[in-house]
Amino acid sequence: MFHASSQFDAALGVIARLRAAGYEAYLAGGCVRDLLLGRVPSDYDVATSATPDVVLGLFDRTFAVGAHFGVVLVAHDDGDSYFTTEVATFRSDGAYSDGRHPDAVRYTTSAEEDVRRRDFTINGLLLDAVQATDSLTDPAKLRAAVIDFVGGVADLEAGVIRAIGRAAERFEEDRLRMLRAVRFAARLGFELEPSTAAAIRALAPRIASVSRERVRDELTRLLTEGHARRAFELLDETGLLAQVLPEIARMKDVDQPPQYHPEGDVWVHTLGLLAQLEEDCSMTLAWGALLHDVGKPPTFRRAPDRIRFDGHVEVGVAMAAEICRRFRFSNDETRQILALVDNHMRFADTGRMKTSTLKRFLRLDGFNEHLALHRMDCMAGSGNLDHWQFVCARRQDLPEEVVRPTPLITGRELIAAGYAPGPAFKQILRAVEDAQLEGEVATPDEALRLVRKLFPAE
Repeated sequence: MFHASSQFDAALGVIARLRAAGYEAYLAGGCVRDLLLGRVPSDYDVATSATPDVVLGLFDRTFAVGAHFGVVLVAHDDGDSYFTTEVATFRSDGAYSDGRHPDAVRYTTSAEEDVRRRDFTINGLLLDAVQATDSLTDPAKLRAAVIDFVGGVADLEAGVIRAIGRAAERFEEDRLRMLRAVRFAARLGFELEPSTAAAIRALAPRIASVSRERVRDELTRLLTEGHARRAFELLDETGLLAQVLPEIARMKDVDQPPQYHPEGDVWVHTLGLLAQLEEDCSMTLAWGALLHDVGKPPTFRRAPDRIRFDGHVEVGVAMAAEICRRFRFSNDETRQILALVDNHMRFADTGRMKTSTLKRFLRLDGFNEHLALHRMDCMAGSGNLDHWQFVCARRQDLPEEVVRPTPLITGRELIAAGYAPGPAFKQILRAVEDAQLEGEVATPDEALRLVRKLFPAE
């Protein structure tokens, strides 16, 4: 059910002012699609016949972020929040030599001409918001206020993602649109229209020309919008997966030991994890789930007793590091993704861990993500949660001050006790911390006595 918002009211105000000045102005794109689907739009964009210089002159607080392409942001501050409305001038585009931006932009007064250069029919709808203001909760009246030059309403009702005009032309203009088609289909539960799907399969290798950052961001959206399994199935069906993540495509038909993985091969298992990713989950957890078994295909072997993946964690960490480098993840993002891959098998050892080792395991950064990944890993396989339940119970039993106690001594105390600073300090302090975590020492004096016993001063 639609609920009016400050952003919606602000967009209506922008439209009213543009119309009062004698220009056409409509809500456009994704917000119209979402309104027709009964969803609450995240933002509201306006398309208008007014040129950017006119828009800049009509509103006090504006930013010409994309004036070359006819885009101006109108800023609003309602006292509680600050936001912007994107206002784009009707335009037609020239050729796209770089596969992303038009070589030339020509402003037009034709709304239809503007719509026909957009990506998909469901995103090419305009809404006469003034006419529709009193009927946003009535689907029939709302549709009556829609301006549809490309059959977008019919495709919405049919559940179809269809490129506007010739699909190959739309994808050559911006090759990232191939990934966006998959994302919209997965998010909305729609099918790719056959000629649109065929164009993606034919042009899939061209995705290599898109910047890695843009591909990374689109893949992250695919993973975190709550429909990751369907998204990756579509990536595979369209041939895009082999282009953007060949390491994941190689998981297909890599058998696993049925006693541990009755669900099937590594690809099926990974899809089982992706199916559990919730909307708006952290991107590091999502990528950790995708990559946790990336080392299995190259380490697969059939041993006499069963299928084995010797060293798959170590190999997987190296492969995940290369993927993170390729997609230019930040250092912090990379560190957490690699930690998830590196530690995902350690839960099976927790019942045999020394107390100090278990405590260090529990204080891994972002440990909630490690727990979440292990649970998904189990649920996508045997369904046995014994190790997960054990760790949850131990974590509940061990307070933070016990898991991460204040150090009993530091290098300063070692120097005062007659030890020369050097590389050995790290080993000494680690031994003291081990004993502290094991409950063998509890005071600075006990810690120093242990040091003198284990590491006699020369």
